[in-house]
Amino acid sequence: MTTECLPQLCIDVFLSQYNKMIAGEESVIRDTAIEAVENVVDMDSLADCSQQGKAVLNQTVILKLNGGLGTDMGLEKAKSLLLAKEGLSFLEIIVKQLISQRHNFNCDLPLIFMNSFATEKGTQKILRQFPELIQGQKNIPFSFIQNKVPKILVDSKEPALWPQDPAKTWCPPGHGDIYTALQTSGLLDQLLNQGIKYAFISNSDNLGANLDLSLLGYFAEQDSSFMMEVTDRTEADKKGGHLARTVKGGLLLRESAQCHSNDINGFQDINKYKYFNTNNLWIRLDRLKQLLDENNGIIDLPFIQNIKNLDPGDASSPKVIQMETAMGAAISKFKDSIALRVPKSRFIPIKTSNELLGLWSNAFVLDDNNLIVTNPHRKNDYLIIKLDNKYFKKIDDLQARFAEGVPDLLECQQLTIMGDVKFGSNVKIIGNVTLCNDSDEQLVIASDTVIAT
Repeated sequence: MTTECLPQLCIDVFLSQYNKMIAGEESVIRDTAIEAVENVVDMDSLADCSQQGKAVLNQTVILKLNGGLGTDMGLEKAKSLLLAKEGLSFLEIIVKQLISQRHNFNCDLPLIFMNSFATEKGTQKILRQFPELIQGQKNIPFSFIQNKVPKILVDSKEPALWPQDPAKTWCPPGHGDIYTALQTSGLLDQLLNQGIKYAFISNSDNLGANLDLSLLGYFAEQDSSFMMEVTDRTEADKKGGHLARTVKGGLLLRESAQCHSNDINGFQDINKYKYFNTNNLWIRLDRLKQLLDENNGIIDLPFIQNIKNLDPGDASSPKVIQMETAMGAAISKFKDSIALRVPKSRFIPIKTSNELLGLWSNAFVLDDNNLIVTNPHRKNDYLIIKLDNKYFKKIDDLQARFAEGVPDLLECQQLTIMGDVKFGSNVKIIGNVTLCNDSDEQLVIASDTVIAT
């Protein structure tokens, strides 16, 4: 890490987690150590706090996590550069949302991306297409780079070596690295020196995560240091991180990688652990600075051990541990942390080709403020799509099978596809439809076909 010129603080954070692993400290959170959260405040029940939001808008920054490459979908570029809606990429829509909000709110509102070394160049290329962005940025840079850490061999617990491609021996340390990277980049001090103390942080692949004036006002009014937006867990996201409490009553986040194998059924019980972390977070930067200063720059987040192949494309390559932390886990580090239940419209994540197809369809539309919203003509507020990974997981395969257009899903509740299926133009799906092709030949759904149940 020193040879790679990584900051000393980054090295210190990594070593603190590595030493815990070597000492045998478990990276799991057992069911017996936590309690379910029965209720949280509901956004829809709140009085409008937009005026309070306007009062602190000039002290606010929007921060997007933008380090992901989307390798699971076969991408070798930033996932935010993927086509999202109406010919625009995720990144372009985020920028247009920001420009709309600056205009509507008549304010300066800085936008910052936390990039990885792999996404910085592509992101900057898109940002240069919007010269008007510089206005309202308050001389704050558009991006900073998250750190990297070595992959650790499962067997020997030593740093992995891979001479044929040394770059593959490094991995990002999870989005929990944001707290370290904000310091090592100097950005945290720069923001505070500009009088900015409220940060709204979200994933760049969640286009439902816009800055809401009333939410900002509520957060400011509560005088809390940390607020997590949560939604009701459903069967579709039962494997994602959930909100819980410690036995002493403090809030915490448990991710799937922190679930003991004996606790899987409990972890996925959506009636017990009812609230899902959207990774839409609100943080008081001055309080974050205070916490960091009190702990030598380190927030002691629970570490996560992800077991992977050293070379993701080579199943025969050695097994390695990727040491990661989750940004939302900091909820347990602030005594005054709160959670807020928000509608599903604020959580439209695109992690798989299933979700991407839904976004491409007419089930969602781009409104006048460049926000992704559910098509108002839909009668159902949910859409479940299950595509056969063998034929649809990679983006090139997905695009090839819908080259003539995405089906009309306005009246679709669930679409399940098993086997190799290609769609013609103007296909319409109604209800709960399953298409199964168990032959070796591709099934082609003819143009203008209507399939209904």
